[in-house]
Amino acid sequence: MKDIRDYSLLAHNTFGIDAKCKRFLEYSSVEEAQQIVAGLTAADQPLLILGGGSNLLLTGDYEGTVIHSAIKGIEVLDNETQAAAEGENLKNPDFVFLNCGSGEVFDDVVAYAVEHGYHGAENLSIIPGEVGASAVQNIGAYGVEAKDIIYKVETVEIATGKLVVFDNQDCQYSYRQSRFKHEWKDRYLVTHVIYRLSKHFVPDLDYGNIRTSLAAKGIENPTAQQLRDVIIEIRNAKLPDPKVQGNAGSFFMNPIVEKAKYEELAAQYPGMPHYTIDAGHEKIPAGWMIDQCGWKGKSLGRAGVHDKQALVLVNRGGATGQEIVNLCETIRKDVKLKFGIDIHPEVNVK
Repeated sequence: MKDIRDYSLLAHNTFGIDAKCKRFLEYSSVEEAQQIVAGLTAADQPLLILGGGSNLLLTGDYEGTVIHSAIKGIEVLDNETQAAAEGENLKNPDFVFLNCGSGEVFDDVVAYAVEHGYHGAENLSIIPGEVGASAVQNIGAYGVEAKDIIYKVETVEIATGKLVVFDNQDCQYSYRQSRFKHEWKDRYLVTHVIYRLSKHFVPDLDYGNIRTSLAAKGIENPTAQQLRDVIIEIRNAKLPDPKVQGNAGSFFMNPIVEKAKYEELAAQYPGMPHYTIDAGHEKIPAGWMIDQCGWKGKSLGRAGVHDKQALVLVNRGGATGQEIVNLCETIRKDVKLKFGIDIHPEVNVK
């Protein structure tokens, strides 16, 4: 267990903001997580439960305690035992359960799954961050979300130190949302996430330019590894490496609008990209709208918009968190003025 005062968070946020926290606590086991919550006092408030920092923007020093998981491990659970625990009769299940430590790098789990023939996570390849954050943020990409593979989330309740296990439905997942971000905020430390993956590969190719990228390689029916490789290539081609240029990936959530609003805009902007959510709602890419407002590749001081993907805000070098917030708010105003749509940050601003 780590317990460090006046701790730099530079290595714990991908925007490259050199801010400090008053106290930094890190647990490497369930027992250490329980030990940490038992020792918290009013002086530790406010709490910030931190994963890999890939979805965080610090606007200054954090005047509270940061808690981070360093629990590692990827374990294949026995299906018979898991099924019995659920009261199910699954003698020949076609799925597998992976029990993963919340401090594991999420993409390492995806790589492990693909290597071992466990499927459903391929489209989530190289999303930055850790396993615990996948359950909190409901991360997603290319038509797949973490909620599609999350089976259970194991936690320690901060108030009591008790072990609490949540089913997928308990978490009330929706687009980039969960109860951990709202009424459960700062109430639980995630220790493990159990993913349920299929032993049968059914590729999801109908989002973005996956099919086009595969076709360019002469691949019509990809293997799981080929699909993962293409996803990685696509993302690397349009997203900056945070080690080179500070960023938190997609800064804004793609807005979901009423069908009537979409049809109004589609009439004004023929060919506007969109994704049908249901009979009454469409998702419009925020990056496309930001690009239409002329922001791609532009800067406001030391904060800027990536020149290949307008959804990504970047630290051009030495930018403060407040400079990036100022850019965010300016872009939001421009999008609202042009399209009549509010876009909201996906990134957690502190």
